[in-house]
Amino acid sequence: MESSKQKQCHSSVVETIEAPLPLVWSILRQFDKPQAYQRFVKSCTMRSGSCEEGEGKCLVRQVTLVSGLSAGFSTERLDELDDESHVMVVSIIGGNHMLANFRSKTTVDASSVEKTVVVESYVVDVPEGNSEEDTIYVVDNIIRYNLSSLAKLTKEMMG
Repeated sequence: MESSKQKQCHSSVVETIEAPLPLVWSILRQFDKPQAYQRFVKSCTMRSGSCEEGEGKCLVRQVTLVSGLSAGFSTERLDELDDESHVMVVSIIGGNHMLANFRSKTTVDASSVEKTVVVESYVVDVPEGNSEEDTIYVVDNIIRYNLSSLAKLTKEMMG
């Protein structure tokens, strides 16, 4: 019997960054410049797209990935950007990669004046032929790599 619902998995990655929240958020919130800290991103082109609810236009980016990866591009939509509560929600709506129905929520909180905690939680379809554990392992490592790159960048910016 075929299941009509694709199996999904979810996880969260937490990174404590030794930099003040305003600096960390100023980099993270730039939906149009993911390549600032996401090292797998070669370039990003903005275009308009339709929102999930079908109301108005949303910000959509076409991300070209660095060569050598098993994917070449990803199309991503900004679902939420809240500068007051430091929350960003992004959905992957297309691309030639394994992350179908990927949606992440990134929250940023100050743990002290000079330390910021970034939590990226996500849900994604488990690709055909992959296990839930393998999918979480791959996605967690991509996010962990991006967040450690963000930590390195903020450290360099602080001098």
